[in-house]
Amino acid sequence: MKKLNYLLKLVGSIQIFLGLAYLFAPALFLHAMGHSMPQPDIYYPLGMLAARFISYGIALFIISSAPAQHVLWINFMILIQVIDLGVGIFYTSIGVIPLSLSAFPMFNATWIILLLTMWHPMKEPANGIAH
Repeated sequence: MKKLNYLLKLVGSIQIFLGLAYLFAPALFLHAMGHSMPQPDIYYPLGMLAARFISYGIALFIISSAPAQHVLWINFMILIQVIDLGVGIFYTSIGVIPLSLSAFPMFNATWIILLLTMWHPMKEPANGIAH
């Protein structure tokens, strides 16, 4: 299932890009997206968030070679995107974030959810015999 392999690498690349941006240029990245500048103490949790983006992105590259053996990782990426979409909908609906800022990330979360769900692999049994 080559399309899932490519999708996992694409999503991994996005995660790594976000991580690097939040780690090395958080103010520039937030400004480029149209967000307000956070207080300087917020850069610390953004750096911690960056570590998770980068790590998960690298993991997606690794699991792309054998997705059926790593279904849990794929399920968690779907969960992450569902939470991202829900947060976007919530903060947009209460007026904290304008749709102009949330539309693109919510669109990304939606296509990632849909494609990972549609192309979701069957988990391989421990003995390697597929059902």
